[in-house]
Amino acid sequence: MKNDFIKRYSISTLGLIVVALGVGVSIKSNLGTAPLSCVPTILSLNFTDISVGMFTWGFNLFFILVQALILGKKVSWNLLIQVIPIFIFGYLVDGAIWLVDAIESPASNYFVQILLSLAAVVLTAIGIRLEVIGRGWMLSVDSTINLIHNTTGANFSYVKVGIDVLMVVITAILALVFFGYVSGNGSTVVIREGTLIQAILTGLCMKITNPLIDRIFLSRNND
Repeated sequence: MKNDFIKRYSISTLGLIVVALGVGVSIKSNLGTAPLSCVPTILSLNFTDISVGMFTWGFNLFFILVQALILGKKVSWNLLIQVIPIFIFGYLVDGAIWLVDAIESPASNYFVQILLSLAAVVLTAIGIRLEVIGRGWMLSVDSTINLIHNTTGANFSYVKVGIDVLMVVITAILALVFFGYVSGNGSTVVIREGTLIQAILTGLCMKITNPLIDRIFLSRNND
């Protein structure tokens, strides 16, 4: 039982690490970040004393409050457990951004930017699957989408797309208010084709990467 617990949370933590790397790579591409990273990124560009990771932590904390409002009297202390992975994830995002920035200067070649956006898609797809397989940590944004799906009966994919679109719209408004642009601060791009690439292709990519990840991790769990 103890070994199973350690194994599950190790896999889930690995998933958080890989997703965080995806965030770092998407920011590095300077072609647009994933929809759920847009708000923390644009806020960090305006409030420079606060990192993307810390805004990511606050962003996910907001979704815990959303879940509490949806659950109402049904809310339980188990909801607070989600604070642990989002706190860890915030530091992982900052670490991933630092690691990617240490490798080379910001991408300027468009072909390289596209490759980085695609790499972010693959990393995110793999990381999400690892989180699911581990059945341990789960980010509050994903939990909120699942809760809305279970509570309303709305299609999970539609809820996910709806929240993605909402985050992009909010980011565009913030960028316009802060910097006078809708895509970022004029030098760092937060919303562009890279955002669309990651929004559309991540789910499709999982159809390819999921069987590979399952073969590696589920087969080992069954041994």
